[in-house]
Amino acid sequence: MKFDEFGLNDQLLEAISYMGFEKATPIQDQAIPHIMRGRDLIACAQTGTGKTAAFILPILDKLSGETSDQTTVLIIVPTRELALQIDQHIHGFAYFTDVSSLPVYGGGDGVDWEQERRSLTKGANIIVATPGKLLAHLAMGYVNFNKLQYLILDEADRMLDIGFYDDIMKIITYLPKERQTLMFSATMPQDIKKLASRILKKPIEVSTEIAKPPEGVLQVVYLAFDNQKTPLINSLIADKPDCKSILIFCSTKKKVAEITRTLKGKGSVVSGISSDLKQSEREEVLRKFKARQIRVLVATDVMSRGIDIKDINLVINYDAPNDAEDYVHRVGRTARAETTGIALTLINREDMYKLKRIEELIKKEIMKIPMPPELGPGPQWDPRPTRSGYKHHGGNKRRQKK
Repeated sequence: MKFDEFGLNDQLLEAISYMGFEKATPIQDQAIPHIMRGRDLIACAQTGTGKTAAFILPILDKLSGETSDQTTVLIIVPTRELALQIDQHIHGFAYFTDVSSLPVYGGGDGVDWEQERRSLTKGANIIVATPGKLLAHLAMGYVNFNKLQYLILDEADRMLDIGFYDDIMKIITYLPKERQTLMFSATMPQDIKKLASRILKKPIEVSTEIAKPPEGVLQVVYLAFDNQKTPLINSLIADKPDCKSILIFCSTKKKVAEITRTLKGKGSVVSGISSDLKQSEREEVLRKFKARQIRVLVATDVMSRGIDIKDINLVINYDAPNDAEDYVHRVGRTARAETTGIALTLINREDMYKLKRIEELIKKEIMKIPMPPELGPGPQWDPRPTRSGYKHHGGNKRRQKK
């Protein structure tokens, strides 16, 4: 459908046109009509499918006809970066309206806290918040959500992965029971269904295909021993001068620091980003990366969802993601909006069973390329779990915070 077929008001349509959007994506097609009719909704859609606009546009359509200065919309997200991204989208879509919004997230200073306190008490129409920071404000007793009409949980599966289930349930005790609740998630495991059953009322369920990376991604695997990975990355980056924007995912903050230091030593314009940085520093790194002032960004996989960075040419998975679905989201950072891109994954012997699960999920065998001769041979392909693999995969092991 085209956006003017949804019945959105002229102010929104003008903003949509100004931003260059014409035709709705599949998730927007499915979700917007139900949201406009006031139904609770649980939606499953991967990164890069336009899901932010799927919930922002119908909510803005409702708010733009009102004159309230109260907070009527609460959007809960897992990360500071996603809070900022959604807030930026709201400002774009609401440009020709009087709707106000504010992101509330951790890592700021006293000035940020006071600005958030004023907005939470005097009323920004939309609050986009991470759970921990919002709970800190709620505990002070000055936040009033009595007029709240809409609750939206974005990247719900990621929030549960990080361990925010109890925080979410605590926040909900501060909200009116009569409200419209929307939940957006990239995957739909049992704990998401459990959460939905507790906070949504007779929800409509919609979903789009989540198990395939974008068609424009060239996917390649290198079978590499751990001591070959960093030299391989040096070689790959040196061999691809046309790749102006490169994103490397790894599993720990320590590896972010090590890879960043090594690449800088080889002359790359590179920065690392993890929770070790102050929020202002993280924002500055992302700004420079988006502006192509930084060629290579090394990040923990907390960055794999919710970061709106266009035109990434190359994604490198230094470590295999623990969940096969996360591979799709990491790879989804490239080949956005029908462009092309390259996704390279480095797999050691212990992680081969993870690669097998990824291939089963995306229903495709990923091309495996031999190591460059100067780095020596890598391990032989054998997807059977090693002893450490069985140990890692078993039980109810909690995902570590990045």
